[in-house]
Amino acid sequence: MSPEALNSLFSLCIGFAVAGALASGYQTFAERPAGFELLQRGVTQHRFAAVPFLVFAAPFIIMRNTLRGARIERRRFEFVMMATVIAGFWSMMSGTFFVMTLRAAGVLV
Repeated sequence: MSPEALNSLFSLCIGFAVAGALASGYQTFAERPAGFELLQRGVTQHRFAAVPFLVFAAPFIIMRNTLRGARIERRRFEFVMMATVIAGFWSMMSGTFFVMTLRAAGVLV
């Protein structure tokens, strides 16, 4: 496996791990699952504060909603596959940002 592919895989895994940790932490404290409806609740400051959270938690939320929809609503395979690709790409991009931040901080070499 090439170093670039390994780096992309690492970024993908880190992105999903961070997304899962954020969404699970939110659910623990708020006692309800995180979702995109956070952008529609509360005053403008709360909506604005939800954007950075949703940027990094979105891959987990997308996959959770997709898998629930596939099981409950019997969504088509094409829709589930498209949502998985989108969540994976989003996770890789947020994971890349997180890895770059760790490297800039000197945590990763």
